[in-house]
Amino acid sequence: MDTVSLKQLYVLFVIELSTREVHILGVTEHPTGAFVTQVARNLMGDLGDRGRTIKFLIRDRYTKFTASFDEVLRSEGIRVIKTPVRSPRANAYAERWVRTVRTECLDSILILGRRHLERALRQYVNHYNRQRPHRGIDLQVPVPGNCTVATPQLLDIDRHDGLGGLIHEYHPVAAA
Repeated sequence: MDTVSLKQLYVLFVIELSTREVHILGVTEHPTGAFVTQVARNLMGDLGDRGRTIKFLIRDRYTKFTASFDEVLRSEGIRVIKTPVRSPRANAYAERWVRTVRTECLDSILILGRRHLERALRQYVNHYNRQRPHRGIDLQVPVPGNCTVATPQLLDIDRHDGLGGLIHEYHPVAAA
């Protein structure tokens, strides 16, 4: 992602294929092997806290994914699978998410810096995971809330805008 001052920022994210839930792991100006390895350690800690396990991780062949990154994952019993060279379809879920976040969010915002990008991505990912229906999971959301659906004729709707009006979320209003 390019900022207003023409600096490039790099975003490291993962997608859980079974639920389509997206996790932003880090944003940096200078991705290094040490940064990526630390992010992998943080991911393993977060997943351990949630009681979730991962069988394998599909990743591209970016040079910053060093042997230490792979080793952190292998030590947790995760099989690391590298995508074939020049085959963007091999990692289609990640490629599709990049396109989605760009068209629905980032192409409409002038990013000022790292913190601004992190804040925008945090808001968008919250919307993506909790509000936006996905075709691949039968128009469900990756992280369902505790919202019950009323019949259409009895439903009052309240609209909440996010990201300065780029995202519109609609919530049922309790009957008075």
